[in-house]
Order: sequence, then structure tokens, then C-alpha cells
Amino acid sequence: MSRYLQELNDVQSQAVTTTEGPVLVVAGPGSGKTRVLTYRIAYLIEQGVAPWNILTLTFTNKAAREMKERIARVVGDRAEQVWAGTFHSIFARILRAEADKIGYPPHFTIYDTEDTKSVLSAIVREMNLDKDAYNVNTLRARISSAKSNLITPRRYEENDELREEDRRQNRPLIYAIYEKYVARCKRSGAMDFDDLLYRLYELLQKNPDNVLEKYRQRFRYVLVDEFQDTNYLQYAIVRKLVNYDHSPRNICVVGDDAQSIYAFRGATIQNILDFEQDFKPFGIKVFKLEQNYRSTEPIVQAANEVIQHNRRQIQKKIWSYKGQGQRIKVIKARTDAEEGTRVVDTLLEQKNRFHLRNSDIAILYRTNAQSRIFEEYLRKFNVPYRVFGGQSFYQRKEVKDLIAYLRLAVNPSDEEALRRVINYPRRGIGEATIDKISALAGQSNRRMWECLAEAEGSPRVRAAIASFIAMMTDFHQRTTRQNAYELALDIARASGLVDELKKDTTVEGIGRKDNLDALLDGIKSFVEETTQQAEALNPSDVSLAAYLQNIALLTDMDEPTDDNDFVTLMSVHAAKGLEFKSIFVVGLEENLFPSYLSMESPESMEEERRLFYVAITRAEQLLTLSYAEHRYRYGQMRRNDPSRFLSELPRKCLESTAAMSWSRNSDDDDEQPRASGVQGAFSVKRRPVAPATQIDLKDFKPSPSDTIEKGMQVLHLKFGKGQVLSVEGHKDNRVATIRFEGDDNIERRIMLKFAKLQIL
Repeated sequence: MSRYLQELNDVQSQAVTTTEGPVLVVAGPGSGKTRVLTYRIAYLIEQGVAPWNILTLTFTNKAAREMKERIARVVGDRAEQVWAGTFHSIFARILRAEADKIGYPPHFTIYDTEDTKSVLSAIVREMNLDKDAYNVNTLRARISSAKSNLITPRRYEENDELREEDRRQNRPLIYAIYEKYVARCKRSGAMDFDDLLYRLYELLQKNPDNVLEKYRQRFRYVLVDEFQDTNYLQYAIVRKLVNYDHSPRNICVVGDDAQSIYAFRGATIQNILDFEQDFKPFGIKVFKLEQNYRSTEPIVQAANEVIQHNRRQIQKKIWSYKGQGQRIKVIKARTDAEEGTRVVDTLLEQKNRFHLRNSDIAILYRTNAQSRIFEEYLRKFNVPYRVFGGQSFYQRKEVKDLIAYLRLAVNPSDEEALRRVINYPRRGIGEATIDKISALAGQSNRRMWECLAEAEGSPRVRAAIASFIAMMTDFHQRTTRQNAYELALDIARASGLVDELKKDTTVEGIGRKDNLDALLDGIKSFVEETTQQAEALNPSDVSLAAYLQNIALLTDMDEPTDDNDFVTLMSVHAAKGLEFKSIFVVGLEENLFPSYLSMESPESMEEERRLFYVAITRAEQLLTLSYAEHRYRYGQMRRNDPSRFLSELPRKCLESTAAMSWSRNSDDDDEQPRASGVQGAFSVKRRPVAPATQIDLKDFKPSPSDTIEKGMQVLHLKFGKGQVLSVEGHKDNRVATIRFEGDDNIERRIMLKFAKLQIL
């Protein structure tokens, strides 16, 4: 037996040495998935398979690089001849050699996201369409989704469901834009990232004898890493390459259905769930890697218990050999600010007690906007940290844009702030005009603000400048009359920033809007905390100027040093594949984690649970979970129920159950709590919803979701009667904020696509 095979357990060894026919390796977290994949390739080469006959598809260049390095340790330089890379890099390599067969030059250009948006913007202008209705981010996402599902412009135009959806979203001409975009790229000899898959499928489909068969013969062994993250098109290409319709060549896919968390990118869990059935006629062999080498028993047992609540899954039982270790700690905080300080307190305690480095610790959250409160408290305690998977909160563009408006309102002499916001959102004040204003200020030794009114330009440009001056003058005058939050909220709305961010209904666009809301919530918190701390002889200063001074120490910090000992802050999505000795999963509240967007869809809720599963299985030794009973959302302190995922944790895995019951304030003592009905470590006690029990199902008739509008009175089977306060987004992304009478007048955000609401 080869030496490296002795490093494997029995199941890993079988997965490595079973080389012929279709193989599915279901790899739980921390189960040695990468080792199995790399040793399998090394084993194939040792058995005489030419390395260039092996194709290994990954999702990151880093994974492919590390895989080759590991293989090289076993088989030497032959590892370099393995075809290993991302789907996009491997397919681009094939397309470079074969592109002429589908009408592309071999040296075609690859458009990045900005190139794609630029082309789409030009098409929207040429067609004289409303650039707000036809937002380029939304167009890009729509076209990307179409390509990933093999929908050509012609099929898009003929698809009544897609066309009707576009009409409802007031974008009936997307099919025409899609057609023009494809033609424009073809004419320019360019492919975008989606085309690297889309055009490869076209190449294989149109050239079955001279191209498809050529690569079938070359790739005698196909391996796919992280198979749960593949989309429809990626799986379709793989099936072609292994000759699925007849006698398939040797294919091995490795993945974990319980870690499928990228549906928003087009990934479908159905690929890995269906794989065994798809290849069953060809004698598929399934190996389950269930021994966890990463985490202690309480963490693994908790993960097992939680994921069992999902209906769609491949059954497996992960177990650990690392012993009992520490039980899971749950922190219940009254507010999000208290959550921040208690998490950092616990973090410091763990460092001292268990002799951890900062780099051993990570704080994970559901949305990037949540990083703000933890950044602030880490800074207060002088704990070095870095934000991954996104910029530091105060360095995000949308945050800096609003802060620039706030700075300019307080200080019109702030030229950097003026340059940043004078034409954002776009007002028709171009760079040439701004440069002229700057030159005039320099020549006359005056501030740019003083020279705005003298700017030369067309009547439209002068009118835009006059409107900007009037708006900012009004903001400046109100800095002495309004508190920081009231004025900041008005500025965010009146400047057009809120409307600008609402135009982008993609996941990234929603995230940017969440960041802006988080900044406003932070300002509201500053106002209220400052007011509470004020003394009779020392009145509070809650002005916008005081707030900007308060955050100056946060935003003007020196750049991080080269020291690698820092606490990691990142979203759970960004943490996939990583591991830390201590993990904090924060913000575990209903409508936050799980996200409000998942509330009305069983499939979306199952993905949220898989995301929680990924979060807790990043921990090696210590796992801390936290939630806040009250949190600032949209400028109001809102009361929250703890996440349903907390109720799914087994009691025996918890350090204490003291934080496990949902306690109320003293003024709520008249409420009678009821259990959620979910079995687990603790019962999440929900506020009663009286009207729900009084609704006669025979009389309840849900109204079409696209007819729900602001101001309507509606009825929900669970929450009772309510009033629609606002409706945001379009079609499938329409989200209503509703205040329900029988739910303590709480406001809930509900995705209308899945909601059942009757208009009263």
C-alpha cells in the first residue's frame, strides 16, 4: 500500500481507490474532503493514468492551486499536467482552442462585470429606455440567470412566463436588450463570465463528433469539487463530457448537500440530491465521509441535530473523535449594543482562559451590515481585527457616500465631500463642470462651494447646480435645529441615495441598502445613548457635528499593520471552507438569521438552516451564539424573537440554559407566552397572535400578491389583521412592511411572492 493511503480512514481509502465508474463522495464538514480528492488523483496517476487525461473542476483558483501542490508531494512534477482549475478557467482554455467553430476569434476578450454593465448602459441609452427601470445590475443578473439555464434570447422572447414577469416589473423589453447584448458581444469578439460556460455548451452541442468526442477521449477521468455549488449549466456540461446518455466515463463528484448555500448565485442543491439517482443505472458507488476531524463532540452533535430539520437532504451522521471539549455558549443581550460589548467581553475572556491568539477567533454574521457594532467595540477594547468578504463597514461606498453628504451639510468647505456627492446620484453635473469650478476656486482663492453659483454650462447644468446648492443650504441650516438621526434620515432620502440603492434589486444591491440602513440605525443609537448619558449640568449634544466627531476616531484609523494576529469578521457565506478555534455566530434572531427573505418559502428556509450549519461547523473548540432581544432596524428599536435555529439545538450540548428562554420586560407581564412547538434545547416563546385563531379558513381567500399596495388593510392567517406601511422591490422581490394589530403592533417585513394575504 502506498504510504499516503495509510493516512486515510477506511471510507476515505475506498473513495480514493474506487476509480472506475460514477462515484459520489458525500463529505461532511471537516471530514478530509480535499485530502480524498487530491489523493484520488495521485492514486490514478500512480495506477498509470496519464495526468492530462484527468480533469478536475473547482470553484476557486486557490483550491486548484493547493490541490496541485498536494498532488505534487506524492507524484512529483506530473501533477502540473493535470487539467485542474475553475470551471471558468478550464472552459476558457478549451474555448481558446476551439472558438472559431462557433464564430469567435481564438483571442476573444473576456468582459468583466464593469464591461458588461457598460455595454448594457449603452444599449439602454440607444433604446431611449428609462435607466431607472432598466437598472444595469438587475439586467446583468437577469441575463446571467437566463444563460445559466440555457435560455437563449429567442427562447426568452417566446417564454410567456418570463415576459409576463418582466411586464409586471415595468421592464417589458429585457428580451430585446438581451438579444442586443449577445449580438454586441459577438460583434466585439467578447465573452462575459457566463459565456465561458454558455458558449462552451454551445460548442459541444454543435460539434458532437470533432469537438465533444475529442474532449471525451481526453478527459477519461472527471472530478468535481464542491458539487453542491454547481448550477444547472455546469452540471449539463459535465454530463456531456462524461457521455451521460450512453455509457458514462469515470466521474467522481465530491460535496455536501448540507453546505449548499449559494442559491442566490444560481447554484442548485438539486444537482447533488439527484446525482445518485441520475447515475444509478450505471452502477454508481456512494461513500459518506462522516468522521469529523475539526470539531469537538458538542459542536458536531449540535450540527447533526439542527440539519435534521431539513426535509431535502442526503442522510448522514457526522461524528467526532476530538472528545467532549467545551459546550456551546449562548449569549442573550437586551440590545444590539449590549450584544456587541458582551461578545467582545467573552472574546477577551476566551483569549485569557484558553490562551488564544486573535487569529484563532472569528465573528460571523448573516449580513455585512452587522459588522458595524462589533467593529466599534473591538476598537474600544483595542482588539485588532479585519473585515473579510467585504470592506470595513465605514469604508463601504454607500456608507462613505452618506457620510460625505453629512460632512458637507455640517461643513460646506469640505471639498472632498463636495466632489464625492455633487453628481451622485447623477444630476447631470459632469467632471468637466466640476473641474471648471475647482479651477475657478483656485484662481480666485475661494472655496469650491462659493464658486458653485458661478459655474458655466448649459441651462440644464446650471439648474442642476442651483438645485444642489438649495438642497445643501437647507441641510446646513437644519444642523442646528435637528438631531443627528432626524437630519441624516432626511438627507439620505432627499439626496436620492435611498432611491438610488432601491433601484438595484440584486442580492448585492439589497446588501448595499442594508448597509445604509445600518448606518442610520447607528446614528439613531448614538442619539439615544448620548441623551441617556447626559447630566443636568452637562446637556447632551446629539447634533450631526457631534456624531461626525464621534465616528472620526473610527474612520480615521491608521491602515492595518502587517501583523497577522487579528480577529476575523466576515459573513457566514464568506466563511465557508474556513475553520477557527473559536467561532461567534451573532445576530441569531428571526428575520435576521434566518433572513426575512426566507420566511415564506420552505426551500429558502432550508437554505438558511444550511447556512447556520456551515456557521457552527467552522468552530474547532469553542462555539458562542448570540442574539439581541431589541435591535435598531430602520431607525426604530424593534423587539425580536430569537432564531428558530436556537430552539433546534440539543440541550446536552449547551453550557447553560439561562439564556434560553425568551424573557420579557416587566411591562409585558400580562402576556401569556406559548411554546413554539419546536423540540430542542429551549422553547422560543413567541408573542401571542390572537386574531390568527379567529380566522375561518373557509372564508380566507388570498389576494394576488401583485395587488398588495401601501396603505391597504390585509389579513394573514398567522399574524391576523395589519396595515401595509410600505412595499419595496419588484415582482418576485417585492417586500411589504406590515404592522399587525394582534402582534404587539410589531412591524414585519414579508416577501409578497410567498405571503398569503387577503385584502380587506
